[in-house]
Amino acid sequence: MMYPLVRELAVDGIAVTVTCRVLKIARQPYYRWLADPVTDAEWVEAHRANALFEAHADDPEFGYRYLADEAREGGQVMADRTVWRICSANGWWSVFGKKRGRNGKKPKPGTRPPTRISCSGTSPRPRRTNGG
Repeated sequence: MMYPLVRELAVDGIAVTVTCRVLKIARQPYYRWLADPVTDAEWVEAHRANALFEAHADDPEFGYRYLADEAREGGQVMADRTVWRICSANGWWSVFGKKRGRNGKKPKPGTRPPTRISCSGTSPRPRRTNGG
């Protein structure tokens, strides 16, 4: 979000209109944000995240569905998908949920095993094989 930058530059004496023009953002949403920098949705999500964090700190071996039940008992009503999104964004996983590789490290996202091209045979197209 660029609004805190606009506010800092305004404190340093740079006009808001100039800053907004350079950053290509409208002034009206900036002033709306300045009047109420924390929206109701952000406030509710922060309370939900706090409830989920407390439940996760108590029982780190359970998954997001258990955390959802614990948060509901604490008064924070939300859908399971919302609980999953908050837990995923903050990295709150079950102790038993994520599999580790053979060397003990978590696999990096988006990686795949190396491929090599084998040009043997009579096929005009090279064949890809996994392995070393």
